[in-house]
Amino acid sequence: MPAILAESLVKTYGSVRALDGVDFEVKEGTVLGVLGPNGAGKTTSVRILTTLLRPDSGRAEVAGIDVLRDPDAVRRTIGVSGQYAAVDEYLTGRENLVMYGRLYQMGKRAARTRAEELLEQFDLAEAADRPVQTYSGGMRRRLDLAGALVAHSPVLFLDEPTTGLDPRSRNELWEVITALVAGGTTLLLTTQYLEEADQLASDIIVIDHGAVIARGTPDELKTNIGGEQLVVAVAHRNQIDAAVAVLRAVGHSEPTVDVDSLRVTVAARGVATLTDAVRRFDDTSVEITDIALARPSLDDVFLTLTGHKAEEASP
Repeated sequence: MPAILAESLVKTYGSVRALDGVDFEVKEGTVLGVLGPNGAGKTTSVRILTTLLRPDSGRAEVAGIDVLRDPDAVRRTIGVSGQYAAVDEYLTGRENLVMYGRLYQMGKRAARTRAEELLEQFDLAEAADRPVQTYSGGMRRRLDLAGALVAHSPVLFLDEPTTGLDPRSRNELWEVITALVAGGTTLLLTTQYLEEADQLASDIIVIDHGAVIARGTPDELKTNIGGEQLVVAVAHRNQIDAAVAVLRAVGHSEPTVDVDSLRVTVAARGVATLTDAVRRFDDTSVEITDIALARPSLDDVFLTLTGHKAEEASP
């Protein structure tokens, strides 16, 4: 039995079809990364699965519990961390976690004990008695995630948990998430950071216009859009067209151009394509600063599937 199941979920708001028959499942003890531009239906799916929203049709289960038939049981089973840290700024970190424990109907002593455990686990012990309004953004996100784990929830929903964090804080949160999953937690993670999905997710689905348009492991999605690529960086913008002409002759697809980074990319077939390109560039006046074979990234997958880069989908 999957830990999370969504079948034919439909949700409309007037003439807007936010979800148009979304299907997916998450195996126990794994991470499902949910990718998609803003407005694609990611957060709507999470809200249905966490009992905050009723679908117009379809079925959803968490830990084998029907979300519509027994929402209270689902709430006792899950932990949720939304896009914004849901913490009380006027309470201390310790007081926030004790409050979460009491809301989960834990006794006072048990709530305090669990709060101490989580403060240590999330490296917040030294700041435990400071008001949360003095915390950095990364500390608030860690506290919010700790709050989602107060009840030892076996299923966790994280909706864009690292939005707005600096790279160091993001990496720290990734380490915490990796440790949780290693301990058996099942995780559904929505994100617009493709590196994050590549780092954390066992499987990925891409949602666009309310429907799942692709699914698979990160490696499967990369392979499905064309295998290896030859990437060339040129020194001067006025030489891009000449570089395109060279790669059009040696590659196995129409070259794509990233003008901002002066890079040209084409589908390749191993070292033979690279060697042929190097010889041809030697016979031209094109000055290249780098040339390499590379596998497609999740950015390439996102661009191929949705028609734009992930950062272009962000507000």
